[in-house]
Amino acid sequence: METTTLGDTSDAISVIGFGGMPLSIQGRPPEDVARRVLHAAIDAGITLIDTADVYCLDDDDIGHNERLIASVVRERDGVRVATKAGLRRPRGAWVTDGSPKHIRAACEQSLRSMQTGQIWLYQFHAPDAKVPFDKSVETFAELQREGKFRWFGLSNVSVEQLERAQRILPVVSVQNRLNPYFRDSIDVARECAKRKITFLAYSPVGGGRLAKKLPKFEVLQRIAQAHGASPHTVVLAWVRAQAETVVPIPGARKIEHAQDSARSAELTLTGDELREIDGTDFDRG
Repeated sequence: METTTLGDTSDAISVIGFGGMPLSIQGRPPEDVARRVLHAAIDAGITLIDTADVYCLDDDDIGHNERLIASVVRERDGVRVATKAGLRRPRGAWVTDGSPKHIRAACEQSLRSMQTGQIWLYQFHAPDAKVPFDKSVETFAELQREGKFRWFGLSNVSVEQLERAQRILPVVSVQNRLNPYFRDSIDVARECAKRKITFLAYSPVGGGRLAKKLPKFEVLQRIAQAHGASPHTVVLAWVRAQAETVVPIPGARKIEHAQDSARSAELTLTGDELREIDGTDFDRG
């Protein structure tokens, strides 16, 4: 698979990543199946896997996805793993916690879960309205100086928050939702390209129910047929085309879906095809 670099670093990553979340939240497959899906993604050329401490069922299950991925990548060469801190899962809810105390504790837990001495890419999962944004980022800066992680990234942020974080420590990646249904982060993706920051597009095919709706859109059916591809692959190609540094990170619970996502790296849409998708109303109803 074609590769790019993480931000302005020299670390190579595949142009399509893999999002580990579906393998560990509600509806997750058995762990042996999950491992086969991860191996299939890596076999298809994917070398970037994204996870988080909270990709699990609840607070009693923290680190499930990190442990699962670690059990696979220790057997494989050249795979990069990115994780996050800044959320909790009390009774299965998703709750922001950007406090220094939580971020520090989460970092130590992730190091144990992943059985590593240093996290490769550590991302602030989401700003916390209860904690000053700069204070949360400063905690990551301290952890980086202590050698706990190599590179720093953000998630679920605006351009203004990106600028604020960059004044504290270098940002090499931003991870926001981007797909034809939700396009509000296109401006963030384009700003990242200007700054040579990797934009990791999560939920690039919509996620769950919305992903299943994609084949119903005539424009995707027609373009997919013209390229001998799936509608989901077409959408991943559209997401990649939104800015120069976009790297989609689709998830999968089945081997064939992971393989299909990887094939999108070979698909380039024409300008007319991109404009057709741009002009289509992807109804979420």
